[in-house]
Amino acid sequence: MSDDVPVAAAPEGVRRGEAADPAGRPAGRPWTALWVTALALPPLALLAAASWFGRWVRPGADDWCFLPRVRDDGISGLVGQFYFDDNGRVANALMVGAYAKFQIAGHQWYPLVSGVLVLAVLWAVAVLALRRARLCTPRGLPLLLAAMTTALFLFATPNTYKTFYWPAASVSHTLPPVLACSALIPLLLARTRRGRALAVTVAVLMAAFLATLSEETAIVVVMVLLAALVVSGRAVPAADRGFFRLWCAGGIAGTVAGALVLITSPGSTNRRERFGAETTFLLAPDSLAASLRAFAEITVATVTTWQYVGAVAAGVLLGLLCRRADGTRPRPPAHWSLLTSAGLVTLLVSGYLCTVIAYPVFGDRVSDRSANRLWNDYLLLYVILLAGAGALLGLAVRRYAHRTAPAKAVCAALCVLVCVGPAIALTDLGTAMRSRAEKWDAQDLRLREGAAAGERVLPYERLVISQMLEPFSKGGEQYWPGGCVAELYHLDRVTDGAPGR
Repeated sequence: MSDDVPVAAAPEGVRRGEAADPAGRPAGRPWTALWVTALALPPLALLAAASWFGRWVRPGADDWCFLPRVRDDGISGLVGQFYFDDNGRVANALMVGAYAKFQIAGHQWYPLVSGVLVLAVLWAVAVLALRRARLCTPRGLPLLLAAMTTALFLFATPNTYKTFYWPAASVSHTLPPVLACSALIPLLLARTRRGRALAVTVAVLMAAFLATLSEETAIVVVMVLLAALVVSGRAVPAADRGFFRLWCAGGIAGTVAGALVLITSPGSTNRRERFGAETTFLLAPDSLAASLRAFAEITVATVTTWQYVGAVAAGVLLGLLCRRADGTRPRPPAHWSLLTSAGLVTLLVSGYLCTVIAYPVFGDRVSDRSANRLWNDYLLLYVILLAGAGALLGLAVRRYAHRTAPAKAVCAALCVLVCVGPAIALTDLGTAMRSRAEKWDAQDLRLREGAAAGERVLPYERLVISQMLEPFSKGGEQYWPGGCVAELYHLDRVTDGAPGR
């Protein structure tokens, strides 16, 4: 998936040792393409190792309740439960049902499938965006951008298990922003009237789907589209401006339509009543102030995670190595300050609004590292903006520095170093997951054999990983999701099987 094509004679303005294709796009030096591609290997290795560790995933928390419902009533039964009872997220129920239909195997394959999906979408968007901007890069640079963004998004978080391995959380907060990015693919490919109509249709349908999948991601989508509309007058060429604005308006309209389906559902009403998340509470000064404090804590935790500098480094390499289609050096966009300001404001406002709607349910825990999955709805936007800022920095360095080799060396080193910490944490997590899986499988066999022998009440030992909820938490006082565990094994009840109880 490269944006390079066969090499031809170099046009005027291309450095010695470089070449261009018949359209005038420089292909770059083979050595550059080699080391750039090599830099993509560490984040790709992280993704491969994490996907391999997925075989040790076992259900926990909400998974206990999804499994028996899908087993007994199918995906449609789960959709009905979500719409009429739980939260109104019908798209969420469809995606949960898609992996829960395969029971334990669905949980084990989910990390691989979702990881490949994230990488593929971001890679495709990177390639198409560079082509649309008529920029040529060395082979491997779009892959480096996608791989680094994927690795940082999934593995630089405080709790990788809840971000990547817990399917229920991933469906609600990790995959939705990636699916939103996938709607850019038809937009970037659109050339004809039919292609543009398809792009607008996809935007409307995807936005409506996301609104019934994740309220937080829907907020981020609307804020990004509103910001795009605001800057389109200066940042988008006049020939494409009308279509672009129609595409943004379609996305907003789709989000509103999906939000209406969600908000008016009986399940959403039940959820708001259950957690006291009515509009009057959301807009109460105390709730808004507490949400602001929580978002400030989240912001500090995110900004001080130094591994995200890898996105900046990858962006700087893009700015240092890209060229225009005619072989000349590109300059920063004429309105780069407007784009930067719009991106920052969009990130801050959408992040705060996401915290506002999550606060009634999670309270002060919304900023805890154990609840970091709630940050993912706008975390991908943060990583992408860092890469964009790095690209602007790279263009500036290229324009004013006499030699760019030192900057390239520093960025290359950072792309490798930022993967070291997540690799160590991932190794430790894999060990913990394997230990839990062995105990889980032994207990699973014991419970199934006991139920087959006619037992109606059996002990259950808590098997906690990465602060996931299990039955008999809070010193054994909280039973949930014990009832779902009993239902899965066809028991009347499970008792606390902790030693000494």
